[in-house]
Amino acid sequence: MVHPSNVKAPIPPAPVVHIIEDDASLRLAIDSLLRSVGLNTRCHDSVQSFLDDKPLDTAGCLVLDVRLPGISGLDFQATLAQRGIHLPVVMMTGYGDIPMTVQAMKAGAVDFLTKPFRDQDMLDAVSTAVAKDRQRRKDLQETEALRNRYASLSPREQQVMALVTAGKMNKQVAAELNLSEITVKIHRGAAMRKMQARSLAALVKMAESLPQATH
Repeated sequence: MVHPSNVKAPIPPAPVVHIIEDDASLRLAIDSLLRSVGLNTRCHDSVQSFLDDKPLDTAGCLVLDVRLPGISGLDFQATLAQRGIHLPVVMMTGYGDIPMTVQAMKAGAVDFLTKPFRDQDMLDAVSTAVAKDRQRRKDLQETEALRNRYASLSPREQQVMALVTAGKMNKQVAAELNLSEITVKIHRGAAMRKMQARSLAALVKMAESLPQATH
């Protein structure tokens, strides 16, 4: 039998950078650059090619040219959320101007690189974008775990948690729910234990992360 302490956590797959660039030579150059630092890549000559490709559920980002055949990079960027794509974007163009840059950055681009760009600028932008996506995924996992813990509470424990984290004292909670104070304390303790909250302050913070469920 393998002792739990000897079980290693699975190593997450290397991030994947999706390069969408219609200039074959530049696409290959970016691909080679990113692979040289250990990143996985997927190359596409158009937005449609990217959309037709089977997406990988792993951290990464998009390196997206502004001017592309068919759907432009800027237009595609504006529809990412609607398409259920949450990868951070590094925009690039050979015809960059201030309005384009402002539009791309306002739409959430991590960086906007004007061709020709330095290799290090691309590496820095991709590194920032991948780190952002990793953090987003971590936050989603933590929120899901929090929701699962909240779902494990009984209806009464959820009621008590909502009132306690709204600032009500045990006596007030007892009066509102027509319970004894000792019963409120029991439900409150059970809620904190199931939510893995070490303090009331921690429980309040958790409740704020679940506004729809607790209010």
